[in-house]
Amino acid sequence: MIDTISWLALAFGAGLAARQIGLPPLVGYLVAGFTLHAFGAEATPMVNTLSDLGVTLLLFSIGLKLKLKSLAEPQVWGVASLHMLAFIGVLVPALLTFGALGLPYLDALGHRNTLILAFALSFSSTVFAVKVLEEKGEMGSLYGTIAIGILIVQDLAAVLFLAFSLGKVPMLWSLLLFALIPLRGVIGRVLDRAGHGELLLLFGITFALGGAQLFEALHIKGDLGALLLGILIAPHAKSGELAKSLLGLKDLFLVGFFLSIGLTAVPSADMAPTVLLLVLFLVLKGFLFEQLLLAFRLRARTALLGSLSLASYSEFGLIVAAIAEKSGWLSSDWLAIVAITVGVSLVIAALLNARAHNLYELFSDRLRRQERRVRLPVEREIDPADANAMIIGMGRVGTGAYDTLTLDKGLKPVGIDADPDAVARHSAHGRNVVQGSATDADFWHRLHLDDGHIKLVLLAMPQVSENVFAAEHLIKEGFAGTIGAIAKFPDDEAILRAAGVSQVFNLYAEAGAGFAQHVCTGRGREVEDRLSPTPGAAAGVEDAR
Repeated sequence: MIDTISWLALAFGAGLAARQIGLPPLVGYLVAGFTLHAFGAEATPMVNTLSDLGVTLLLFSIGLKLKLKSLAEPQVWGVASLHMLAFIGVLVPALLTFGALGLPYLDALGHRNTLILAFALSFSSTVFAVKVLEEKGEMGSLYGTIAIGILIVQDLAAVLFLAFSLGKVPMLWSLLLFALIPLRGVIGRVLDRAGHGELLLLFGITFALGGAQLFEALHIKGDLGALLLGILIAPHAKSGELAKSLLGLKDLFLVGFFLSIGLTAVPSADMAPTVLLLVLFLVLKGFLFEQLLLAFRLRARTALLGSLSLASYSEFGLIVAAIAEKSGWLSSDWLAIVAITVGVSLVIAALLNARAHNLYELFSDRLRRQERRVRLPVEREIDPADANAMIIGMGRVGTGAYDTLTLDKGLKPVGIDADPDAVARHSAHGRNVVQGSATDADFWHRLHLDDGHIKLVLLAMPQVSENVFAAEHLIKEGFAGTIGAIAKFPDDEAILRAAGVSQVFNLYAEAGAGFAQHVCTGRGREVEDRLSPTPGAAAGVEDAR
């Protein structure tokens, strides 16, 4: 117990150090595991338990976020499937060739083991991509939703591998699991009554872990069960809230997984050439993603940003490698090689994604020449028609601004939002909202502002960097109207004004004033009477004067 706590403390320190230099904390966890193993430490039962819990909750969380309709898009399942086949098709003969030339560790692999290794490396990191998209505020962007969809298709392939890797034949009783489908309504009502606090978290843990154990008892891989149970309740209105409540706990348990990998793998100097070779194939991985996304009629920017978010090796690759090592398909040395390769790939991907928008700006002219003439509907030109105002970011603030401009000011606004589901909801309520990402430099080229109809633009995106980016590009496009933006902190106001914003609305400062004005206005004379002094009191005031 004491050893495990000490190891978690070391993992925290290593993860914190990694974050301070702009790297994902999981890189630090891997380094901590390698360091501990170098001093003779071995994985404890508690570390292994944390590892298993982390993987199960990861799959359950993926299921909660799974939108089946998004997977049906050709640019999702098509790109994911073709990329896996193409990458494995290139990597297997390449690795066999280098093995024939005598490269260490590759020379001992047969055809089957090489195929398993290529399969493990074909996945991209779900944890890394989700964290990067969340930090950049682009989870709902087009490239973000496509990347998440591709990752889920990859995860499904990995889960199927995990399900059949142990060779278990499902029991006849497993057919009773179909009874869970009609029970979805009952499960949903229980979820509604769980509230928003610790009961919601407890429901998620119990449902995920208990369900995984139920599947295991019926000789079905528990990880697959966790994913399917997440999918079962994904349509519920509270599935997103449940996923958020599990996020911190899932990440904590995954620390055990990364530690356990480091504790069971022994890196050595002679692994360096093989690791370097596998890291070089990361370029091929990203290039294939970019070319396939372009082939499916997406713009160059969408293809580049999507490929950068997917240009990593995956924690699922580590899981597959660990299963292969336990089954005797790969040696323990290969577990160390894959772990080091994954860590290095995450370092490279973190550096590239931190500069993704700048990279596109730098190479945009060359990249746009690769675009297909016919594009997907969501990638076509944006025409605001007869709108005379524009609101970018249709969250709660943007929606309130839209309704006020329409009902109180008599204007004809158009809303812009990167989330296609949000666009659909607003359109269903009669609002004129179109899909677009204001952090997309090409968005401003696709948006027709040259007719002069738009006189007012309100920037209501949550991140100040997004609003600054939009303001700067509005100025570049020659917009001469009024630009307004929201801010949360006083120092953000100066940054926005320097970018060309003429009116800044501080959400926290103005909310209190608006609240008081709303209450006083709504209660009318009653409020004024309560606040006005009585005649006697007024006389006392005059006497005091």
